[in-house]
Amino acid sequence: MNQNELDNMWLHIMWDSNEVQRRHMAALKAIELGWGGVTKVCRLTGMSHNTIDKGIKELKYGKNPPKGRIRNFGGGRKKIIDKDPMVKKDLEKILNENTAGDPMRFLKWTNKSLDNIANEMKKMKHTISRYTVRRILLKEGYTLQSNKKSKDYCNSPERDSQFKYINKMIEEFEKKGLPVISVDTKKKELVGRFKNAGKRWLKSGKADIVNIYDFETLAKGKAIPYGIYEILKNNGFVNIGISADTAEFAVNSISEWWKNIGVVNYPNSNELLVCADSGGSNGSRNKLWKYFLQKFAEKNNLSITVCHYPPGTSKWNKIEHKMFSFISINWKGKPLISYEVIINLIRGTKTEKGLKIDAKLDKRIYCKGKKISNEDFKKINLVRHSINPERNYTIMYK
Repeated sequence: MNQNELDNMWLHIMWDSNEVQRRHMAALKAIELGWGGVTKVCRLTGMSHNTIDKGIKELKYGKNPPKGRIRNFGGGRKKIIDKDPMVKKDLEKILNENTAGDPMRFLKWTNKSLDNIANEMKKMKHTISRYTVRRILLKEGYTLQSNKKSKDYCNSPERDSQFKYINKMIEEFEKKGLPVISVDTKKKELVGRFKNAGKRWLKSGKADIVNIYDFETLAKGKAIPYGIYEILKNNGFVNIGISADTAEFAVNSISEWWKNIGVVNYPNSNELLVCADSGGSNGSRNKLWKYFLQKFAEKNNLSITVCHYPPGTSKWNKIEHKMFSFISINWKGKPLISYEVIINLIRGTKTEKGLKIDAKLDKRIYCKGKKISNEDFKKINLVRHSINPERNYTIMYK
């Protein structure tokens, strides 16, 4: 090992020490080097000549700080708040303009940056750095905080009763051996070489090259995954649309699941329970959703019961954390360069609890803006339930 390597190791150890230890290590090095040693150590460490001289005197004459201290009592620069009592008051004035806090908690925080606060303090004739600002803020109980979700504007009176009712309906269908599905549309994806969130193991330097911009004009198309999750069997199906997320697309997706999977799993069933969000293509107020469900019910001799989750509670929809989350994990960091890749990644999604998912590409074009007349809507054989009738109803096939 050459001298440069030894010096680097020594410097590394020295700078991990406190100021007294650093001073003494530098002094020992200077004594070891002999004539001109202090100057050489000054060049090597950047420490001042006086500091190293002080270290040598301490080593020779045993003039060390009191036990348990790094400096003598009264040593070091005085704190700015001790020298300038107005610093703390003026800092409070600046922060009071942008301070938020819960009076029931010992917590404050500010949305101004340290640099901005320091600059405003300088305008008030205080000599202060961002680091000193930070130290004072921490001492006064301020911390950096992000927004915290706590305001719940969806806490409608029927919220609890609706969750209880959904659980009750699932239990009833389960006892009878009838199908229960959870449905929703996953986030739309652009098809092509676009960045996909997440990382995956690849050989060094072999990362996939993707487009800088996520412009739709650069895409081969768009993928709209509408999912159907069988709650009782832990099976899934995803219908990949290419045009628009409409009520017709949503019902056709359920129809594809029933035709390819539902009939096989429930050959003797004439009832189906659908758990869905309150908004979107399968929303509780969407007339076309009910209209196309009626057509689907008549075609397959099914009575379809629908229970909608209250607004703002989509995270409780089973499909979100039982199926969609695992699809996202499976394709993380993988550019969705084609519909074939998307379908294969969905089909390849598995879990330790036995989740299996099938997928199919839906090339039909669904047009937005379709409307249903009041006369046609009245023809729907819709029976509303006594509990939360706007969110719970059954569409009869006869």
